[in-house]
Amino acid sequence: MNTNTDFATCLVRFLTQYLPHERNVSSNTIASYKTAFVLYIKYMKSECGIDVSKLKLEHLTRASILGFLTWLSTKQGNTPATCNYRLAALHSFVHYLKYEVIDRLDEWQRILSIKPSKAEVKGLNYLSQEGIKLLLSQPDVTTWKGRRHLAILSLMYDTGARVQEIADLTVGCVRLEHEPYSIKIFGKGRKTRIVPLAKEQVAILRQYMEENGLLNVNRISEPLFFNIRHEKLTREGVSYILKTYADMARTHSTSLIPQRISCHSIRHSRAMHLLQANVNLVYIRDILGHVSIQTTEIYARADSKAKRDALEKSYSKLTPDVNTARKWEKNKDLLEWLMNLKK
Repeated sequence: MNTNTDFATCLVRFLTQYLPHERNVSSNTIASYKTAFVLYIKYMKSECGIDVSKLKLEHLTRASILGFLTWLSTKQGNTPATCNYRLAALHSFVHYLKYEVIDRLDEWQRILSIKPSKAEVKGLNYLSQEGIKLLLSQPDVTTWKGRRHLAILSLMYDTGARVQEIADLTVGCVRLEHEPYSIKIFGKGRKTRIVPLAKEQVAILRQYMEENGLLNVNRISEPLFFNIRHEKLTREGVSYILKTYADMARTHSTSLIPQRISCHSIRHSRAMHLLQANVNLVYIRDILGHVSIQTTEIYARADSKAKRDALEKSYSKLTPDVNTARKWEKNKDLLEWLMNLKK
């Protein structure tokens, strides 16, 4: 990036010094923020005619950001949720500028007053246990690639891990030496959690690791899942694997595999299945790596089966028995007497 302008200078310091060192922000968050600024720079050039080499802090205004958000929505097809992520990155930058460039404090306050869009609340997209079983039956385990893909998808489901968490796993994260078997997952905000592994999952994972020589102590720092070049898989790579087998499974049953499916759908599926198995919400929170139990409660609110079962268990019969109330109609003598009463 050209650092001859005050905008470029501040942005470089924000991304390379302030976020990683002063705020201890994760590399994934920084990557997301970089994407937001790449899009903002693209907008300023294409819509405002200001090239990055001439982009200054004076161009960073409430009006330009509102225009940027409109551009994201109308011309880039971004959802309100995605626009809010981009706005959050810009807000974070402006919070930083409040203490670095105080002579524009009024403008920074106007930018910070921009409210996020109200995103549409969608229902949780998850698969039934039959759907997960169908999905995991698709990889061809007679091939190396199929065995690798089964290990990835089954581990994603068993741990409820996010797609980036799966991509970031190293050999050293896995604990298969003795029970209880577990895996260390590095989550959002540099937080780590230990997730227990089911024996069935361990069998698949152990076979994959043995086949690829990953049980060697000298390979603990290497990625657990890698491509043919032995490079760590990307988010897009893991998502592509899921999409491939979801498309295959959908040819067998469109009702079990929804059209809209993502790696997060597998995470939601695991949470819902744990909830339906009466696992405590606190344990589900710890497995998923949620900071607050309130986040985990969305699964309880979304589980219509659990709601119905709870209502049935708490139901007290207060209404009259319709059949009992109309038993007199079966008494032909009484009915005839009533019919003849006014004759």
